Amino acid sequence: MKLFEVYSLLPIEPVRAEGSWLWDKDGNRYLDFYGGHAVISIGHNHPKYQQAIKNQLDKISFYSNSVLNSIQEELAEKLGRLSGYEDYSLFLCNSGAEANENALKIASFVSGRKKIVALKNAFHGRTSGAVAATDNPKIVAPVNAGHEVVFVGLNDLISLEQAVDDQTAAILIEGIQGVGGIYEPNNAFFQKAAELATKHQCLLILDEIQSGYGRTGKFFAHQFSGIKPHLITTAKGMGNGFPIGGVLISPEIKPWSGMLGTTFGGNHLACAAAVAVLDIIKEENLIENAANMGTVLSSAIGELIAPATLRGKGLMLGFDTPAHAPTLRQNLIKKHRIFTGEAKPNVIRLLPPLNIGSTEIEILIEALRMELSANQPQ
Repeated sequence: MKLFEVYSLLPIEPVRAEGSWLWDKDGNRYLDFYGGHAVISIGHNHPKYQQAIKNQLDKISFYSNSVLNSIQEELAEKLGRLSGYEDYSLFLCNSGAEANENALKIASFVSGRKKIVALKNAFHGRTSGAVAATDNPKIVAPVNAGHEVVFVGLNDLISLEQAVDDQTAAILIEGIQGVGGIYEPNNAFFQKAAELATKHQCLLILDEIQSGYGRTGKFFAHQFSGIKPHLITTAKGMGNGFPIGGVLISPEIKPWSGMLGTTFGGNHLACAAAVAVLDIIKEENLIENAANMGTVLSSAIGELIAPATLRGKGLMLGFDTPAHAPTLRQNLIKKHRIFTGEAKPNVIRLLPPLNIGSTEIEILIEALRMELSANQPQ
């Protein structure tokens, strides 16, 4: 049997990782400024994280959600406290797509409706409702296309107001559009969405799967705007590589037995990993580090490119590849051994571990300087 080839793969096989670095099977070292799609929040193979998983393996690795699991309660308590959402409830699942799927289901249950208002250029996952709310027809199969979704432009207040009505179940917004190219909703857009959700008695869902867990310098990106959504979805940085996702649920929403369910979500190993992540984020002040290092990084990049093309907050940054350096990302990987991300058609995405330091930033900036100056038109 062969693998089902749906990925465009780099010809690199990492076999070891530590902190902000990866080593391939030939012993070459790579600097990680992408974190595997923003997953690596506390650095690769953090010793406390490793030990927490090993300790849990020695006790119990899995049982279903038909029994008590106090590690889930510990995770919920610590997540609530660190995020500032102590009065919310937590539903645990396995991935960001599942988190969004469950958030949409909750919104539909609560409102009794099915219309979703989402954003152009959005990405919310690959499950049925999540992929329907993703603005990319290429990945929406006919079986997914039956959902009622209306797309509006980012920061287009008029279109948003026209789209949200008394048939709307939910407004679904990313804290920062990641796959879409690091584009941010402005405060006015966030606040209008919250206002319309109240007016039309629908639910506001904030997809913080990529932009959450301290990446922007606050626990969630939407917290810069001062709003409180009904539902917040999280995943990627939550487990630092161990698959886990979650939905933070407003106290206004009351659960009933059987409303949601999952076999593997919130299992003992996943929760042990997620608790360790929160402990390390708190102990090592990684949210503050993300804000500080993000300022250093964005300032340095702004001296090399047109500042207007640089977007994002904290350690979730993106910029348009300059026209004179179309192979910039490929050169960073091949010549300098630096991983970065991309967004179509020509955006470099930077999503390093939250414990990245000034030394690593200097390495990236020097590589960027070399590539951009070497290709500078005369």
